Amino acid sequence: MTFDTIPFKAATELRRSIYPLSNTSTISDARIKELVEATILNTPSSFNSQSTRLVVLVKEEHEKFWDIVTEVLKGMLPEEQFEKSSKGRMAMFRAAYGTALFYEDRAVIKGLQDKMSQFAEHFPQWSEHTSAMHQYVLWTALEAEGLGANLQHYNPIANEKVAKAFDIQDGWELKAQLVFGDPAGSARNDLKVRDTQPLEERIKFVGF
Repeated sequence: MTFDTIPFKAATELRRSIYPLSNTSTISDARIKELVEATILNTPSSFNSQSTRLVVLVKEEHEKFWDIVTEVLKGMLPEEQFEKSSKGRMAMFRAAYGTALFYEDRAVIKGLQDKMSQFAEHFPQWSEHTSAMHQYVLWTALEAEGLGANLQHYNPIANEKVAKAFDIQDGWELKAQLVFGDPAGSARNDLKVRDTQPLEERIKFVGF
C-alpha cells in the first residue's frame, strides 16, 4: 500500500515511533517531495494561516544537521553526561536517511494578531496546533509508504546555528524534527503493543 491507497484508519494505526533507522529509503526522493508537498497543501491551519514551513534534509545535509546538534549538546552538557545520555542518541538519529524540520513563520502569526487583535493572545498557541497537525500528517504519510520515523524536539538549543547552516529565513521558528528512513533490522517488527489508558477515562459521549 501507499499513502494514496491505504485506508486512513490503517495509516493511523501504522504510525509509530520507530528506532533505529537506516540511511536508506525504499521510496524515491521525488516521492518524498510529493508527500511533503501534499502535507503542506492539504493540512488545515488556524484561520487558514498557512504558517507552517518545512525544510527537508536528506543524506549528507541530514547528517550535517545532526552534527550541529551534537556539537551544541557537547558544549552544553558535562562530558560524562553527554557520553552517557546523548552521544548514542545523536549517532542513532544521524544514521537515518533524512530529517524534516518543522517551522512556524512568526511574521504570519504577527499579521493575524494585528488583524484580529481580539484573538491576539491565542494565535501563538493555535500556531502550535497547526504545526502539530503537519507533523502528524507527514509522519503518517511516510510510514504508510514503508518508512519509519520518530519525532524529536532539539530546539531551541541549535536554532541559530541551524538557521545559519541552512540559510533559514528570519522569523521562522523551529518547532520539531521528524527523523525518517528505512526501519533498521527488525525495528518495526519488535514494536511493543501500545500501552493505552482506558477509553472511558479519555472520552465522554453526550446525547448518544
